[in-house]
Order: sequence, then structure tokens, then C-alpha cells
Amino acid sequence: MVFDGSVYRNDDERFMAEAIAEADAAAADGEVPVGAVIVRDGEIVSRAHNMVETSRSSSAHAEMLAVEAAERRLGTKWLTGCTVYVTLEPCSMCAGALVLARVSRLVIGTMDPKAGACGSLRNIAADDRLNHRIEITAGVLEERCSTQLKKFFRAKRRKTIAEDRTDNQSAADRSAVIQNNGGNS
Repeated sequence: MVFDGSVYRNDDERFMAEAIAEADAAAADGEVPVGAVIVRDGEIVSRAHNMVETSRSSSAHAEMLAVEAAERRLGTKWLTGCTVYVTLEPCSMCAGALVLARVSRLVIGTMDPKAGACGSLRNIAADDRLNHRIEITAGVLEERCSTQLKKFFRAKRRKTIAEDRTDNQSAADRSAVIQNNGGNS
């Protein structure tokens, strides 16, 4: 299957590539690169990426924003028949929202062993105690999703280290000036 000049083996890969494009937009904005698209009947009904820093809202995760947009577009609070494609395994908040919205299917790019709530730490999406369960497929374009996150955090760590070095050098320079002035600044 060829879509936008790329070859995909199936619709899951094609729509995950769209979620990856959203994650790219998040990274360009300095956000953690997570993207989501919601599909119904083979058509994308919403797309979003993390906007936590931009909006200064802890709930502005890609999945939450995509769910809100899909509900508005479809005019319903139920997303039955919809598939959510997300580059990183949803956290507890997002998994809960997907269950409450009654999403039919969830396709995950890469799992999140530190905060994932759809199979890693817990599995809210498949919990028999809840009134709805979501079919889950994981590992779609996993390497691309994982690499994207690793590159982002590696660059962020490098930037933090460089800033720390600059701050430390500035403090050392100020200390030297004070010492050279005999303690009188």
C-alpha cells in the first residue's frame, strides 16, 4: 500500500505514520513527541499532539486532545467504531478517557514501561471490572516511535547539561570577580 509516497503494509502502519507526523509537530514545538489520530471507517476524524508545555495544562496530552476533537466533529461523547493510533502507550489519565469515550480499538506505537496504562504498568483499557474494554494492538512502527522519543530526550538532556555548564561557568566567573575585587563587588 502506497500513501504519501511511502509504502505501508497495512492501514495500521499508514495511520500510525500520521500519528508520527503529529509527534514531529509536538517536538518542533518543544513538546514531548507524542501524536495521536482517531480513525472511523478508514477516515481520520481528528489528530493531535502533546501541548502540555504550550498550553500549560497537565491534561493536554495528544490522546485527550484528539478525543475532544473527535467528539466535537462527530457530535457525540461515544467514539464507538473508532480506532485511536498513538505513538506512545497511554498513561492512566488517557487510558481512562479512552475507556470512558468507548473507543473500540487502540493501536500503540511503543510501550511506556514508566507510565503506560495499557499493558506496561497496568491495563486500564482491558480491565474486566470496567464497563468497557478496548481491543489493543501494540508495536506498530515501534522502532520509529521509540527512536523519535529517544532522540528528543537525548537532545533535551544535552541541552540541560550545556545550560548547567554555562550556569556553573557564570557562577565561577562572578566568584573570580568578587575575589579579584577583594570581596567588594
